[in-house]
Amino acid sequence: MHWTAGGAKASALDRDHYHYLVQQDGQIIPGVYKPEDNISTSDGRYAAHTKDANTGCIGVALCGMRGAAERPFLPGPAPITWLQIGVFCGLVADLCIRYSIPVTRLTVLSHAEVQPTLGIKQRGKWDIAWLPGMASVGNPVEIGDRLRHDIIDHMKDGV
Repeated sequence: MHWTAGGAKASALDRDHYHYLVQQDGQIIPGVYKPEDNISTSDGRYAAHTKDANTGCIGVALCGMRGAAERPFLPGPAPITWLQIGVFCGLVADLCIRYSIPVTRLTVLSHAEVQPTLGIKQRGKWDIAWLPGMASVGNPVEIGDRLRHDIIDHMKDGV
C-alpha cells in the first residue's frame, strides 16, 4: 500500500509503478501492468513500487501527498482523503479475495512498514504513515493495522 507523492490524479508515471491507483475523487485507475506481471520480475516488465520487494506483490496507491514533508509534518497541497481511503480499502479487500491473500502484517502492508516488518531496507519511504486528521506522522505499523482492520471489514461486508 502506497501513496504516490503526486497530485490528486494518477499520472502516466504513477500508472507505470502501481497496478491500481485511487484518485482523490475516489475513481480507481488501472496501472499499465496487471498484478500477474509481478509474479516474476526477471523480464523487467512489471510494476516497480517497492525496492527489492516487487516479485509476487501487488502495488496499490492513493494519489496524493505531493510536496508533503515528514518532519515537521506538512500534508502538501494534495493530501490523501477519507473518501480515497474507503475506496482504497475496498479495492485492497477485493484483491485479497481475488488472489487469496490473507490480511496480515506480513502480507498486506504499507511501504512504510516494509523495512521495520520485513527487514528490506528502503529509501526513506514513509507512505502510509499519516491519515487525514492527524497532526503529525504516526507509527506506520499502527496505521497499517488500522488499514488492515478496515480491509477486513470490507471483506466481511462482501466488498
